[in-house]
Amino acid sequence: MNVKRVVILVLDGLGVGALPDAHLYGDEGSNTLGHILSASPGYTLPGLVSLGLGELVDPPLETTSQIRGAHGKMAQRSSGKDTISGHWELAGVPLDRPFPVYPHGFPDEVISLFEAYVGKPVLGNVAASGTEIINRLGELHLETGRPIVYTSADSVFQVAAHEDVVPVETLYGWCMKARREILLGKHAVGRVIARPFQGSAGHFFRTENRKDFSLPPPAPTLLDAVSQAGLEVWVVGKVYDIFSGQGITRHQQDRGNKAIMRSLMECIEQPFEGVMWATLVDFDMLYGHRNDAEGFLGALEVFDQFLRLFLRRLLEEDVLFITADHGCDPTFAGTDHTREYVPLLVYGRQVKARSLGTRKSFADLGATVADLLGVAASLEGNSFARDLT
Repeated sequence: MNVKRVVILVLDGLGVGALPDAHLYGDEGSNTLGHILSASPGYTLPGLVSLGLGELVDPPLETTSQIRGAHGKMAQRSSGKDTISGHWELAGVPLDRPFPVYPHGFPDEVISLFEAYVGKPVLGNVAASGTEIINRLGELHLETGRPIVYTSADSVFQVAAHEDVVPVETLYGWCMKARREILLGKHAVGRVIARPFQGSAGHFFRTENRKDFSLPPPAPTLLDAVSQAGLEVWVVGKVYDIFSGQGITRHQQDRGNKAIMRSLMECIEQPFEGVMWATLVDFDMLYGHRNDAEGFLGALEVFDQFLRLFLRRLLEEDVLFITADHGCDPTFAGTDHTREYVPLLVYGRQVKARSLGTRKSFADLGATVADLLGVAASLEGNSFARDLT
């Protein structure tokens, strides 16, 4: 194959069925795609189904058109079910050890250092939903100025503060301090997240000024290999933060699916050679974590409309990959990510429509992209580039 550009679209949280070890995470029986489809009959996803998505549910979805993409699913080799380990593994770097998690809150040795820097005791320090804890503690925060600290099933240290009480830049500074000087060693969480919010008691809402402070990947990723080969690595949205900017040559800062899809349409029209990577965050952030199956499916339908237009803009030497980083089953107990397989859809004018089966690691995607672009890379995973033609 003669490939000049590869586009990677990660549909955040779109799992396609529980992994064999899901019971170890309390996720046995989870199936994000299958459950949102069964919960909302009458859906229309012709674009995704034409690329083979319907083959990944049981029973397969009926279609009146011929499948025109290579399709399969991938298992996560890394332990965990978080954004960082999922993305890094997609880029060819699985983690041998999981990030630390804190289901009962952070220990005093972490919190005391953070409180000393901030100058106030924290509120919360529990595992909680972001919207729930802001509604519960937001009024006390307004009265005291004490930051709200919380975590989730993911390896995250999240700090919420009202923008009228703590300026956004101050909140960013607190999080940067935690990232660089406190959450190290055995407490090196995957992400420190600034969570600014506004509003009044009973009407608090998180703003678009969220910022993630991630650990750098432990080894060179696909992005490093592509950029070191002299090609472009163009990312849209939070991908920059997930990889701590490493290996990225161009960054389009967008928040939310609508803005990200608009930028993708604009970017694909521009000449470049290399990789374009975007993660569409609304599926997970707005719907999966809020147990909104109908909203999740509605967002998929909007993406499907975008996809049909986007495919028309791909050139002869382009290849598109659509996948996910973990599951986030909105019909499942709780509001956390779920340990699932992720879809693997591949489309291009040179790509043969066929089944790719079940891959043993997300890292196979990274190895395949490097192979398609002719880039030398020391990545984990097995390339399936030869299976695409």
